[in-house]
Amino acid sequence: MLSFLRKILGQPAAASNMADLLQQGAVIIDVRTPGEFQSGHIKGSRNYPLDMLAGKINELKKIKQPIIVVCRSGMRSSLAHKQLRNAGLEAYNGGAWTQIQQQIQANSR
Repeated sequence: MLSFLRKILGQPAAASNMADLLQQGAVIIDVRTPGEFQSGHIKGSRNYPLDMLAGKINELKKIKQPIIVVCRSGMRSSLAHKQLRNAGLEAYNGGAWTQIQQQIQANSR
C-alpha cells in the first residue's frame, strides 16, 4: 500500500539533492497547519498550510529560488509538490520537516 502511494504521490528528493538546493538558497515551505508549525519548524521556513496553498500560487511564483515543501510525514508535502509543479514552479518534495532539519544541522557543523 505504501509503495503504491509513493508511486502516485512521488518520493521525497534525495538527501544529497536537498543539500545542494539548500546551498543554492532554496526556500522551505512548510505545509502543516499553523498549530503544527508553532510546535516546531525549520528556522527560516514559511508556513503555507496545504489547504491554503492554491491561493498562494501567485505569491510563490515571485520567488526566484527552488522551493522545498515539507510537512510532518511527507504525505502533504507530496500533494503540495505536485500542486506547485503543475503551476510551473521549481518545487521539490522534502518529506518530513525533521529530516530536512537534521540535514541543515549536519551541514552547519
